[in-house]
Amino acid sequence: MTRVFITGGAGFLGSHVAAALAARGDVELVVAGDVRHPPVHVDGVVYEQCDVTRADGLAALFERHRIDVVVHLAAIVNPGRDVEREYRVDVEGTQHVLEACVAAGVRRIVVSSSGAAYGYHADNPEWIDESTPVRGNDEFAYSKHKRLVEQMLTAYRASHPGLEQVIFRIGTILGPTVANQITALWNGRRILAVRGSDSPFVFAWVDDVAGAFARGATVGTPGIYNVAGDGAMSVGDIARRLGKPLLIVPAGVLGLALRVGRMLRLTVHGPERVGFLRYRPVLSNTALKRDFGFTPARTSREAFDEYLRTHPGVARDIA
Repeated sequence: MTRVFITGGAGFLGSHVAAALAARGDVELVVAGDVRHPPVHVDGVVYEQCDVTRADGLAALFERHRIDVVVHLAAIVNPGRDVEREYRVDVEGTQHVLEACVAAGVRRIVVSSSGAAYGYHADNPEWIDESTPVRGNDEFAYSKHKRLVEQMLTAYRASHPGLEQVIFRIGTILGPTVANQITALWNGRRILAVRGSDSPFVFAWVDDVAGAFARGATVGTPGIYNVAGDGAMSVGDIARRLGKPLLIVPAGVLGLALRVGRMLRLTVHGPERVGFLRYRPVLSNTALKRDFGFTPARTSREAFDEYLRTHPGVARDIA
C-alpha cells in the first residue's frame, strides 16, 4: 500500500491526480500539499499547507505522514513578469523537494516535466522521443527552468540511486476548466500563425495525464516518458476545427511587434514567443505505451474536441 504526497495538490492537475490516486485500491493515503486552499475537496484526500520555496518543513511533513512516494507538480506554468519567483518555485522548489525526499527516506518521486524541456529549436526532429537531448531555451524562462530541473534530476539519479524517478515530459494538457497561454491563442476571431510553419501541437486530456501519474506513483516502471495523445494537430487543423481564419504573420514582424508590446507593457510575451510558435516539440508517446504500459484514452484530436465540448463559444461551429 502506497502513501503519496502531492506538491501543487490544489492546482488544476493536482486535483485530478489526487482523485485518480484516491480511487486506487493500492493507495493507503493521499496528501495534497499546496500554498493555496483547494477549490474542491476530493473525498479521501488529506490537505496540508506546503510551500516548496521554503526548505524547512517539507521533510517533516513527509515523515509525519510516512510518505513513500512524492508526486511533484508544484510549478508556475503561465509566464509572467516575475521570473525570479518562477525560478524559486520551479527550480529551487524542486531542489527542496528532492532534498526532503532523501532526508525522509522517500523511495520514489514522480515529476511533471514538459515537452518544453526539449526546447523550441529549428532543428528539432519531426517527432521527439526521450532520447532527444533536453536543450531548453535560455530566452524562454519556463523552458529553461524545465531543462535545469531535468539536469538536477539527472545528478540525483547518480548521487541518490535509492530514490526512484518517474519523469513525465507532458504535451499541452487540456481539460474542462483549463485556461492558459496556449488556450488563449484560440479565443480571438483569427488564429495566429507564423509564416512557413505548421506549428503542430500534441494534446493530452487531463484525465489521461492524471492516470499516468497514478500509475507512476504505484506500479509504473521508473524512467522518463513523453505524455501525449496519439497524433498531432497543425495550427491549420486547429483553425479549421474552430471555424476561424488564420492570421499569418512573418516571423520578423511578429518578433518586432512582441518586443514593442512588452516594452509598452501591453503583454508579458516577447520575441522568444516566435520560437515557441514556430518550433514546437512534437512528442512521440511510443515509450509511454510500450515501456510504461499506459495508453492515453484520447488522441490529440479527441482531446481537442473534448476541450471544445467543455468550452462552448470558443469555436464558431463545432458540429
